Order: sequence, then C-alpha cells, then structure tokens
Amino acid sequence: MSELDPVHEAVEFLEWADGKQEETPASRLKAITRRGALTGGAAGLVAAALAACGKSSPSSSKAQSSGTSGSPSSKIFGSSKKFKFVFVNHVTTNPFFVPTKYGAQDACTLLGCSYQWTGSENSNVNEMVNAMNTAITGGANGVAVALIDKAFNGPTDNALKAKIPVVAYNADWAGNSRLSYIGQDLFVSGQEMGKRIAQLVPSGDVALFIATPGSANIQPRIDGAKDTLKSHSSIKTHTIATGADTPAELSVIDSYATGHPTTKGYFAVDAGSTQGLAQTIQKHGLRSKGVKGGGYDLTPITQKLLASDEIDFTIDQQPYLQGFLPVLQLYMYQVSNSLSGIADVNTGLKFLDKTTVVPYNSTKSRYEGTSSSAGVAKA
Repeated sequence: MSELDPVHEAVEFLEWADGKQEETPASRLKAITRRGALTGGAAGLVAAALAACGKSSPSSSKAQSSGTSGSPSSKIFGSSKKFKFVFVNHVTTNPFFVPTKYGAQDACTLLGCSYQWTGSENSNVNEMVNAMNTAITGGANGVAVALIDKAFNGPTDNALKAKIPVVAYNADWAGNSRLSYIGQDLFVSGQEMGKRIAQLVPSGDVALFIATPGSANIQPRIDGAKDTLKSHSSIKTHTIATGADTPAELSVIDSYATGHPTTKGYFAVDAGSTQGLAQTIQKHGLRSKGVKGGGYDLTPITQKLLASDEIDFTIDQQPYLQGFLPVLQLYMYQVSNSLSGIADVNTGLKFLDKTTVVPYNSTKSRYEGTSSSAGVAKA
C-alpha cells in the first residue's frame, strides 16, 4: 500500500460528504481548497480541480500523449479541438528533462491536448531539424523546440507560414523568428556563476566543463562566466568539452582530474558535467585538498553530493516549467486565434547549497522528476 493511501481515503470521504450537500459555487471552492490542502500545494489544487471536473490527476496518464477526452477546458476556452504539440529536444533521454516531460504531460492532461517528445539523443542538429520538419508536415498544432543552432531558422519560418506556432524552450537563438522563449537567461546566469567562482577561488587554475561547445543552451553560460572572470587576472580558466553522454562526461572529468592535480576549482555549465565533477571530487577526495566545485541543474546524484558538501552549489532553472508553460502558451495561442498566450518567460536563476538543497532531497515530486505521482511526497 502506498504512503498516499490515507490521503486518498480522506479525499474520497470528502467527496462522499460533499455529495450529500447542495452544490453551490461556494461549496465547490471549499471542496477544492480542502482537497488541495490534503494533496499538497499547487499540484494538489490542480489534481483537486481536475477531480471536481470529473477528471483524473496527471499521474493517471499512461503515455506521453496525455490528452483527456471531454476536458473541461472546452467549456472554459470555447474549443473542443484536441490539439497535438511537438517538443523537439537535443538530448531526449537526458535525466534533466524528466521533469520537463512531466510538465508537458500535466499541462496536456489539464487542457485536454497531447504532445510528442522527439529530437536527438546526442545533440545531432540534423536529427532535430528532421524531427521538426516532420512535425510541420504532419500538421502539428504547435512546436516547442530547444534552439541550440541557427539551423532551426528555416524550419521555424516554414512553420509560421503554415500557421503553426513555434516557441523556444531551454535554449534560444538570436535571429530566430520563434514567438517566445521559455527558459533561463543563459548568459546572465553564466555571469552570476562567474561571480560565485571568483568568490570561491580567488586565484589559481579553474576548469570549466561544457558538454557540447557552441550549443546555444549552454555556450552562453560559459561565455557569461568568462565575461565575469576576465577581470580577475589571478584566475586562469581552462575549458574542457565533455560530450553529450553522461557516462562519457564523467570519464572525461575523471581523467582531467588525474592529469591536472593542481586545479583549484571544477565548474560546469550542464547537468551531466555537473554531476560528473561532483562524483570526481568525491572519488579523489578533493574537498580535503581545498578544491571547490559547482554547476547547473538537479539530478539525484548532484543533489546528494551537494548535500554532503562535495560541491559548493548548483543552479536550478525549473525544468518542469519548461515543459508546462510551452504547452500552455501554444494552447492559448490556438484557442484565442493568436490573440493571447505568447510571452517570454525567464524560468529563473536559483543557487542551491548544501542547506537549501535539503527540501529537494527530502521530497519526491514530478516537479523535480523524482516521482511519477502527483503532489509532493516525503522521500
């Protein structure tokens, strides 16, 4: 029996009790609020609202294409069309994007639409462009794409000419005609990381690891860091490419550590490299030698090693929102006949240390990709 069963039983009892009373707008709001309190924050309110509309919670979906027949959204937005959206991604199997996929799935469940997750496993731009072209010729109702290269400029223009809205998520490209960007301000985040590096390592050799140099989702970060650090002449930076495959990234970083024992700081601009440097610092006992480290994003391994003080920080950019908000924007654009829905959204820059990461390790949720169930539960 799952640990959420008592909550479910309580909700069922409330629904039984509510059924014995005359329904009014006030009673509906009261019921939703009580269910939200029981099932955990904003996610609970969404689940409760869906239940009040006769729908299941997002966790009941069995596939990525999680449209819900008879969605209450048709009554709210005046459209019963089952829109299909396509997400084109550069590392489709990377654990960083697990919460992004949950976000897209939850938004589709809420709105009665569906989505497809496609692209490349290893940042192959040609594979991604082919996937985007397939989405366009297949009549997708909207495309969300990680714009890691200028090669998407043509497909984006073609989609817009075909009246298919395109939004960027996670990575943006200057000059692309996408309608909006949902993600972190990458260059600014790199500048802020550079400030943190300078505080941690006032002088000496600093390694900067990047999975795929030139890729628009991470290159601006390393550019931003270098932009800050160039005014610190006592710090010497070294840029190392690690590759898009997480196990390979660890191997590259481990080898670098062996060959460069005087390095005082290990920092990365992508999730896989951040996890890899944390594992390397732990393996070689580098913290006892005064080595500093940090990077981006939250994987279970990174979170645990941060909590155990193997690295100094990681930066959260809310990947769940990078799935949820593109679906919401594309849906609103469609149902409003392009009158509403499109807006640039900065999903944030949040430094986490060994103290502030504790809630991430002590809970499980779709928001962080650590659970497939709705709400937030104890780990």
